[in-house]
Amino acid sequence: MTTKLRNLKDYRNTKDPRVKQKIIVEYAPLVKFIAQRIASRLPANVELDDLISCGVIGLMDAIEKFDSTRQNKFKTYAEFRIRGSILDELRAQDWIPRSVRDKAKILDRAAAKIENQYGRSATEQEMCKELNVSLEEYHSLLNQTQSVSVLNIDDSNLFKKCDKKSMRSLTENRNGTNPFISINAKDISGKLKDGIKLLPEKQRLVLSLYYYEDLNLKEIGQVLGVTESRVSQLHTQAMIRLRSKLKNKISEEDLRAA
Repeated sequence: MTTKLRNLKDYRNTKDPRVKQKIIVEYAPLVKFIAQRIASRLPANVELDDLISCGVIGLMDAIEKFDSTRQNKFKTYAEFRIRGSILDELRAQDWIPRSVRDKAKILDRAAAKIENQYGRSATEQEMCKELNVSLEEYHSLLNQTQSVSVLNIDDSNLFKKCDKKSMRSLTENRNGTNPFISINAKDISGKLKDGIKLLPEKQRLVLSLYYYEDLNLKEIGQVLGVTESRVSQLHTQAMIRLRSKLKNKISEEDLRAA
């Protein structure tokens, strides 16, 4: 058994605050890593130290609520809690200017309209035509709204009430296994996977390299042979399309259930 796991087990048995402090110190690099990843997609006025502080709160919450009787690994659970705590604080602060949010909504609506019309993802040329802007202006819009995607892709409004309930139950890590919760969690995951499969190849590759291979935007640009700014645009386009697909799927299901 590793030192980290042994300390976690000791704390669960003793609730000794000194042991809890050891665990926090041991997982501090993980908190910093997650905070840096999120900060890389945010405006410069957002302080990294503030994100790290929120992440530590999430880590402390994970230590208290982790259920060692389940099959989940603590590191995986802690990552979920740390990221969630940071995003919750960013949402609460509402740091994104309204003008940027409005531009993001315009992009979302245009992408959804084209997808509903043609049954596929919109091309850049179609987005430019729909928005009545040049390609350069469209890319500028993507650059301006890139920071919105870090929050909107996790927006609970994308999920139906039953999905929200399932997500709350999963994040609280309650005892026992609820088949209804498991099915709905898989349904949410399935919607995302289906959406990702339909993305253009470069956008899929950007998501894969960024979220699964932990490459930064500059490194991804080197792999694809494009600029860092272009990688950022591809990432934002992917987020817009995923949000559109999720909203469309949920709207269709709500109509069938009505």
